[in-house]
Amino acid sequence: MKKIKIVAVVGSLRKESYNRQLALAAKEIIGDRADFELLEYQDVPLMNQDIEYPAPEAVKRVRNEVKSADGIWFFIPEYNHFFSGVLKNLIDWLSRPISDQERQVLAGKPAAISGISPSMIGTSIAQDHLVTLISLLNMDVMNVPRLTIPNVMQQLDSDNKLTLKESYPYLEKQVNSFLSFITKRNQ
Repeated sequence: MKKIKIVAVVGSLRKESYNRQLALAAKEIIGDRADFELLEYQDVPLMNQDIEYPAPEAVKRVRNEVKSADGIWFFIPEYNHFFSGVLKNLIDWLSRPISDQERQVLAGKPAAISGISPSMIGTSIAQDHLVTLISLLNMDVMNVPRLTIPNVMQQLDSDNKLTLKESYPYLEKQVNSFLSFITKRNQ
């Protein structure tokens, strides 16, 4: 049986972002039950139809990584009640047809959404905006459970590393649910 492959898309490019740390915590919980990799996309240029065909090498690379995945897990911050511009730019590239014969790579892909934020409401508003967009692109969204973790500062150690005190069981539940969600769709 083929091992599930999950590609994690972190909506922040900051090396030590809280959402990157959350993605790595999910990877740790998953362990050897699936292949889990973070999509590196900081080199993807701004979407511009003048350079769409042939697509830049960075775009081809991220498209291939997403195309080969069994599921996409978004870990997003909330910027002004929305998800980040870099994530929107990435999705714009991924939503475009690859060629006349090949559709975009997001359609039909199972998707999970998590987010952590310093605010009291977490990332729920940004997540709702993201669900609207990726549903339009025909992704198969796992709406329950979604994970939004507020007050990140209360879950950091003295070195500003995420410790996920009371939120750990919720991330663990989402990991198990997403693995099951993907497995059911691959049967």
